[in-house]
Amino acid sequence: MEALTLRQLLEAVNGTLLGDFADLEAQAVQVSTDSRNIPPDCLFIPLEGERFDGHSFINAALEAGAAGCLTARERESYLPGRFYIKVRSTQRALWDLARYYKKLFPIPFIAITGSVGKTTTKDMTAAVLGARFCVHKTEGNFNNDIGVPLTLLKLEKRHEVCVVEMGMDHAGEIDYLGRLVEPDMAIITNIGDAHIENLGSREAIFQAKCEIFPHLKKDGLAVLNGDDPLLASLRGALPQPAVFVGSGEGLDYTARDLSSDGAGHLSCRIRTPRSQFEANIPALGQHMIYPTLMAAAVGEALGMAPDEIVRGIGAFLPTKMRMNILRCKGDIVILNDAYNANPQSMRAAAAVLGDAQGRRKVAVVGDMKELGPGSEQFHRAVGGYFAQAGADRLIAVGDLARFMAEGAKAAGLSQSDYFSTLDAAKNALSRELRAGVTILVKASRSMAFEKIVDYLLANVPQ
Repeated sequence: MEALTLRQLLEAVNGTLLGDFADLEAQAVQVSTDSRNIPPDCLFIPLEGERFDGHSFINAALEAGAAGCLTARERESYLPGRFYIKVRSTQRALWDLARYYKKLFPIPFIAITGSVGKTTTKDMTAAVLGARFCVHKTEGNFNNDIGVPLTLLKLEKRHEVCVVEMGMDHAGEIDYLGRLVEPDMAIITNIGDAHIENLGSREAIFQAKCEIFPHLKKDGLAVLNGDDPLLASLRGALPQPAVFVGSGEGLDYTARDLSSDGAGHLSCRIRTPRSQFEANIPALGQHMIYPTLMAAAVGEALGMAPDEIVRGIGAFLPTKMRMNILRCKGDIVILNDAYNANPQSMRAAAAVLGDAQGRRKVAVVGDMKELGPGSEQFHRAVGGYFAQAGADRLIAVGDLARFMAEGAKAAGLSQSDYFSTLDAAKNALSRELRAGVTILVKASRSMAFEKIVDYLLANVPQ
């Protein structure tokens, strides 16, 4: 973050200065919402939730070195040499501050949303753009109403483009984030079943994702998955220009001649409105053509040449727990895709596992959350995906995961077992740690399947 003066902060959040502090040129050089992590001379923003109130930690944050703070309430006393800015809502003030700060940067902003693949598309887009530009991107999964403002507040003068991931689980959230970012380009990866419990139907999810378009600049660009029927229906329906990517006919950006080495790379020939070129994607799964094509579309829109795009694709590195390939001693491979899961990403993961030619293929899978009344059916279908993909064994862990095990058995995968907890599954997991095995680990975030990855790594034969 570039330094902001107290004068600027007051203007940005429409705040009132409390206490005796009067130096309007005093500066804050960072923002923190966590009193346990207070960089020197930062602005502390105490957020409030159902089970916490950051106002309780204001004194601790200021004593730890914060230059000042926001507060929604007047204080009984004020520490000397620290400024206090009163606002109506600290969370709204965070949004206002990020909006004010973002306007200081006349650079392209790319917003990415969708049901599946947002983070991978963000990472791929940043990698491609990084071949020419200094890129700022969303870190980890900072893609909600707190994370997006904090992402914008980490912009620096050196940055030439910003790639922002936007998540949602209710209607109205993309509208809220879109009004903040006002992107120059908007990417929608697909429309799936994630959060269908909250939104009710795919059509409702589609409408919620489309909340981005009123905030896309009039001369901006929409980059959409042309293989997704709902997104394909937007052809000719948007006021802004749009390009469509995928494997179907008549799309603007396509990938042909796909070839996987089954070990960590996917090769293809990319066709764009301007050129054709060969690309080597350092990742597994044919679904990787979508983030790659979307990134290529953004790169071309920003004037990048084919050789730059190819170089950027080759520099792609996935975020932690997003289909990370862990090669262990004894010819054991663990595919760590433990960050999250829904039916669409499970199908893609099953296809990746199925590509592990000549190896024993084991799926360790867990509950998928927020799928509503159809949850049992979705889980049974996922079990079927792994059977059809050629998995040799499925180990299901969790309350809902038993339906995956049952679905896999019904589809012909006899080596399909269910365990209620990780502890119960440990013996089965340990027996799979043998030469020539590829083990996929995937479940919804709340299942904390990184513990399974840690267990596997700790028990690899030495």
